[in-house]
Amino acid sequence: MKLGANSVLFGGYDLETSFRCIAMAGYDGIEIAAIDAMAQHLVLDRWQEIAPEIKQLAQTYELELLAMEQPSRDRDLMEKAMQAAVACGIPIVNCGPGGESGNEESLVQTIDELGELSLRAEEYGVTLCVKAHVGASIFDTPTTLRAMEAISSPNFGIDMDPSHIHRADENTVEAIAAVISRVKHVHIRDCKGRQQGPGKPELQANGRGDIDLVGYVRVLHENGYDGPLNLEVIGAREYSLEQCCVIAAESRGHMQACLQACGAR
Repeated sequence: MKLGANSVLFGGYDLETSFRCIAMAGYDGIEIAAIDAMAQHLVLDRWQEIAPEIKQLAQTYELELLAMEQPSRDRDLMEKAMQAAVACGIPIVNCGPGGESGNEESLVQTIDELGELSLRAEEYGVTLCVKAHVGASIFDTPTTLRAMEAISSPNFGIDMDPSHIHRADENTVEAIAAVISRVKHVHIRDCKGRQQGPGKPELQANGRGDIDLVGYVRVLHENGYDGPLNLEVIGAREYSLEQCCVIAAESRGHMQACLQACGAR
């Protein structure tokens, strides 16, 4: 598995700062945030201008470009995201499901749109991943399985985030085992409690919450998963650089310990 961090943790700082700090924390790679409301890192309206900088920073700081997160299913935005991914050499584009939990019509629409986007991903040669999200149409294991059954494209995969599954009141270890056959990306963070939001950024740091992350990583390892394991901590845009670096470094240490505990490193 490749350990990475989403640049959204450093959303209050520029792109180079996120690369520099993630590299200093010892990560193998980086996930680029294309989330304008949280980080002005990969602004898709200017991707042609930013793509060369991303490639240069990856080379300078020796970080593999593991993925991009662009949460919307909007066709125009996703088209730009896939074009930017190809230009940068980013293999995975992660998105959110959107829609409304418990609404069958919303779930069917989401799955249909993801199926169409997966066909575009095939044309671009990238992988489109979606994760279950609290409050969205795909929000737990059963709705994730619905998407897996309906979308056969080899360029579609599941992005598993244990914090959302935990807040869906499920056992995260059992949940990852149920969908592992299509998991192509993992967002990882901890969570204390089962409230709607993930909590303060420092409580999202791996090891600070209630999730069995060792067991979660063990299932990944035992099933031969060798893709990205990307830390995704949100809400730190107003945090000091020192606070963000502590969260990154603390989580990296815990991720490494999880890998060592299950014999993956």
